[in-house]
Amino acid sequence: MHTRTRYSVAIAASLSAAIAVSAGAQTVPPATSAAPRAPTVTELPSPTTALLQAVYAVSPQVVWASGHKGAVLRSRDGGRSWERFETPAGDTLEYRDIHAASADTAWILSAGDGSKSRIYRTTNGGATWRLQFLNADSAAFYDCFSFGSSTSGVAFGDASNKRTNLLRTDNGGASWSLLPASSVPAPLPGEGAFAASGRCVVHGDPNTVYVATGAPGARLFRSRDAGRSWTVENTPFTRGTAAGLTGLSFVNGTLGIAVAADINRLRTDTSQSVVGITRDGGRTWEMRTRPPLPGALAGVTWVPDAGPGVAVAVGFGGAFYTTDEGQSWTTITNAVTTGVAAFGRTVWIGGGNGKLWRLDF
Repeated sequence: MHTRTRYSVAIAASLSAAIAVSAGAQTVPPATSAAPRAPTVTELPSPTTALLQAVYAVSPQVVWASGHKGAVLRSRDGGRSWERFETPAGDTLEYRDIHAASADTAWILSAGDGSKSRIYRTTNGGATWRLQFLNADSAAFYDCFSFGSSTSGVAFGDASNKRTNLLRTDNGGASWSLLPASSVPAPLPGEGAFAASGRCVVHGDPNTVYVATGAPGARLFRSRDAGRSWTVENTPFTRGTAAGLTGLSFVNGTLGIAVAADINRLRTDTSQSVVGITRDGGRTWEMRTRPPLPGALAGVTWVPDAGPGVAVAVGFGGAFYTTDEGQSWTTITNAVTTGVAAFGRTVWIGGGNGKLWRLDF
C-alpha cells in the first residue's frame, strides 16, 4: 500500500465524522488560574465552510489560510474580515499548506495523488495564480513546504520508488528541482509525512530547515544549508503504521517544539509520546504531557513574543495553549482545529467547517 494512501485516505475517511462530531463544539474559556498569561480568544467570521488546514501570518494584520474545496483566504485586518479567492483548479484541490511573503505574494501547495500535488503562486494578492510545480510522479504525494526567504524554499513528499522526495527552489518557485538521492536520507519502507497542518516542513532560520516524518519512524530530517543536504535523527515520539510526527515549530535553529499523533484515531487518540521540546536542533528531546482532550494533534507553534514557553497546539480533538513549554495545557476549544500560525503575541487558528479563531496573549 502506498504511503500516500495510508496518510491521506485515513485522514479523509475519518475527517467528515470528526468534524460532524465537533460541529456543535463551543469555545472553552481559558482557565486563568492555571495560566498567568491567558489569551483573549475570539472566533472570527469566515467566508467558507471548508476545512482550513493551514494558516500563515505575514504580520499582525496580514494572514493567509487554505484548505479543502480549493479554499484560499486572506485577511488584511488581523482576521476581522476575510476574502476568499478563486484558484485555477476551482474547488477540486485540497490546499494543505500555504506560505506568504506579503499581502500580495503567496504560495499554496495542494496535496494529492500524482498531478493533484501542485504549487501555485500569486503576486497580485490572489487575483491570479501561476502554476509553478505539477507532480509528474504518479507514486508521489507532496505534503508540506516552507520558505526561508522570498526566493529559497523546500517541499517534502512521501517516498516513492524507494527514494525520499525533497524539492528545492532558489528563485521563488519559478522552478523546483528534485534533490538527488545522495543528498537526502534514504527512506524507511513507506515513509512519508502527514499533510495535516502545513507544519511538517518548517524553517528555524533562513538556512535551517526541518522535516517531520510520520509513519513508520517519526524521524526528523535537518538541513543547515537551506535544503541542499540533509541529515536525519530518530526521535522518541509515538510511531506506527499510521502514527508519527505531525507538526513542528522552531524559534531559531535549535529551539523547537513538536507534536505527533496516531491519525487512525483522529478524535480518540490518547498516545502519550506526542509532545516534545528540543534545545539542540532535534538531536535530543524532552518529552512533555499531552493536552487534556483525546484526539490526534496536527500542528503546533511557538508564540515567542508572548514570553518563553508559550505555544499553541491544534488537532482533531481541539486546540490548546501552554505557558510552560508543554508541561501543562489549557483548552481553547474542543472543535476540530488543524491550521495554526503566530506573529508577535497573536495566534490564528483554522479548523473544521471553515472556523477561524484569534488568540491575543
